[in-house]
Amino acid sequence: MTVSPPKIGTRILLSGHIGTIKFVGSVHGTTGTWLGVEWDDPQRGKHDGAKDGVQYFACAIPGTGSFIRQTPSIKYGITFTRALLSKYIEDLHGSQGQEFVVLGSSNGAIEVEAVNLDKIRNKLSHVEKLREVSLDGENVASADAPGEIGKTCPSIRGLDLARSLISSWDTIAEITRELPLLERLALSQNRFTLPSGAIELSSAFLNLQELQLNKTLLTWIDFTEYLLPRLPKLTSIELGYNRLDHLSDGTTERMPPTTNTKLSTVNFDGNSLNNWSEICLSLAKYPTVDHLVLSLNAIESIPPLPKPEGTDASALEGLAHIKSLALSFNNLRNWTDINALADHCPVLETLNITGNPIIEEKHSRAIFVAKLPALKSLNGGAAKREDCELFYLSYIVQVGYKTEEAAIAAHPRYQELRAKYGQTEAYVTPRQDNLNSRIITLNIHRIPNSLAKGSPVPEHSTPPTIIKALPSMKLQTLQQKLRKTFKVPPKAEMDVYLEMSDTVAELESGDSHDLIWWGLGEGSNLFVYIP
Repeated sequence: MTVSPPKIGTRILLSGHIGTIKFVGSVHGTTGTWLGVEWDDPQRGKHDGAKDGVQYFACAIPGTGSFIRQTPSIKYGITFTRALLSKYIEDLHGSQGQEFVVLGSSNGAIEVEAVNLDKIRNKLSHVEKLREVSLDGENVASADAPGEIGKTCPSIRGLDLARSLISSWDTIAEITRELPLLERLALSQNRFTLPSGAIELSSAFLNLQELQLNKTLLTWIDFTEYLLPRLPKLTSIELGYNRLDHLSDGTTERMPPTTNTKLSTVNFDGNSLNNWSEICLSLAKYPTVDHLVLSLNAIESIPPLPKPEGTDASALEGLAHIKSLALSFNNLRNWTDINALADHCPVLETLNITGNPIIEEKHSRAIFVAKLPALKSLNGGAAKREDCELFYLSYIVQVGYKTEEAAIAAHPRYQELRAKYGQTEAYVTPRQDNLNSRIITLNIHRIPNSLAKGSPVPEHSTPPTIIKALPSMKLQTLQQKLRKTFKVPPKAEMDVYLEMSDTVAELESGDSHDLIWWGLGEGSNLFVYIP
C-alpha cells in the first residue's frame, strides 16, 4: 500500500529528534520524493534547505535542515487522549503490590502476576479527576473528536505539552477549549504556526493564567499581537531561549497603554537582548508588569532616563512599575548604570545581578542597596538598609571629591542620605594617598549605664578619650584596643555603641566587619559602658 507523503508543516519524530516538514518533492539530480526537514535541534541538521545552489526550503535557525526519505520509522504522533491514557495507566505498572490472575485461554493451568490491578482499575475510573497532567515528550499531535477530551479529563488545571508534535495554535485551541478549568499551560520546545483565524482562540483560554513558550522561537511582537489579546486572564509569560535579540520591529510608534491586561510577570531568560531603551519602550504598553527576568542576555549598559522635556522621556517609562528584576549574567560593569537603574525602576524591591562584572567590585553589595532606595532583597539575601547607607556615606567620604557637585554627580543619593543621617559636610577634598592621611580620629565616651536599642544619644559634656585608627581596621580589633585603653579584662563585660543621627546602635562583640563598613569616619562618637 502506498503511503501518501506528509503535508508541509507536519511535525515528525525520527530517531529521537523532532522536526518540521518544510518541503515535499523531488531534488535535482536524484530520483523519488524527498522530505525537507527543519530540525528543532541545531546539531541534527546539515544545511539551510539548499542543495547545489537551489533553495528548496528555509530554516529559522541556520544549519538545521536536511533531506530524508519517507520511512516507516518516522512517527507522526497520536491524539491527546490516547497519550493521556497511555501514560497515566502505564505509569502504574511500576508500583508496589502484586496480584495473580489466571489466563482464561489456559483453562486454569497458567497463573501470572499482575501489578496493582486495583490501582489500575481505580485510575481508569477516576482519570476525569486529574488536575495536573504532564505529556512532555509523549508525541501528542492532534486533538480528539469534539467532546472526547472534555469527557475524559475535564478537571485539568495544569497541562504540560512540551516537546509535542503539534504544529499549530489551532490544534492547541481544540484541546484547551475542552479544559475550561485550565490555568497553567507549558508549551516549551515546540514550533507552532500562528493562529489561522479559523478557530476562535478567546474561548479556548478563558482561565489561563500562566503560559510557558520557551525555546519556541516565538517573538515578542507575535505574542503581543496574536496571542495576548486572546488570553484575558494571563498573568505570567515565559519566552526564554527564543533567540530574541530585539523586541520591536523598529517601525511602529508607541501605542497607548493596553487596558484590561493582567500581565504581571515577563521572562526573557536566555536570549540576546542588549538594548535597554528598546526593552523599556516595548514594555511601556504594559504597566501591570512588575516582575521582569532578563538574565543571561547581552545587556552592557543602562542609559540615563531622559529628562521630562526630552522627546523620548515618556517612551522610556516602561519599567517604572518593576518591583522584581533579574539581571544575572549580563555584562554590566559601571556604577553609572546602577544610578540609571534607580531612575528607571524607582520602586525596585528585589534584584538579582549575580554574574555581572560590577558585582565583583569591593563593597558592591552595600553600594547597590544604598543606590536603590526601595531595595529589600539583593541576590537572594536581605538588604540591611541602614547599615549599607551608613557605609555608603563613609565610602563617599573616603573617595574624596573636590566639590559637592562632583560628589552628587557620582552619587545621586548623597544629599538625601546626608540629610537622613545628619552628616554635615557637603563634600570632602581628596586625601593624600599615604598611611597617615587615612588615619581617622574616634571620640570615645565612658557612660554610666547600658543603653537599649534605639536609645537617644547620651549627653557627653566631659572630654572624650581620643583613639586613632585606620578605616580598614576590624571592629573586633578596635574593641580589643578599647579594652586595653580602659583596662578591661578579656572576658569582662563591655558594651560599645555608635552614635547615629539621633540614636545609637550597639556594636556586637567580635564583629569582623571593618570600621568603614560600620560607617565610622573622622570624628565619629563611640560610647563605652563598663559595669
